[in-house]
Amino acid sequence: MSDNGKVLSALLLGAAAGAVLGLLMAPDKGSNTRKRIQDGAAELIDELTEKIKEGKEAINDLKEKATNTAADLKNKAMSKAEQMKADAEEEMNGVKQRVKPAAHSN
Repeated sequence: MSDNGKVLSALLLGAAAGAVLGLLMAPDKGSNTRKRIQDGAAELIDELTEKIKEGKEAINDLKEKATNTAADLKNKAMSKAEQMKADAEEEMNGVKQRVKPAAHSN
């Protein structure tokens, strides 16, 4: 988990704990307090679910970008290797042409 994720988790957990303690300390009927705690917990769960969904989307986006970048790099490497092979073959043919006249003159 990244540092930002840890900070966010700690912040949300602290806020939830503070809200629960605040509700428990507030003078109100038990049924009202329980309802407020339940509503707060449901809201916190909704927020966490949304953050998890956003995190998954971000991970999927990064995965797609990494896959595309890897494919691009592979294509560039293959193209460069093919060019180097063609250059080497051309150089080899040039060497052969220079060697043939020398071999025939002996």
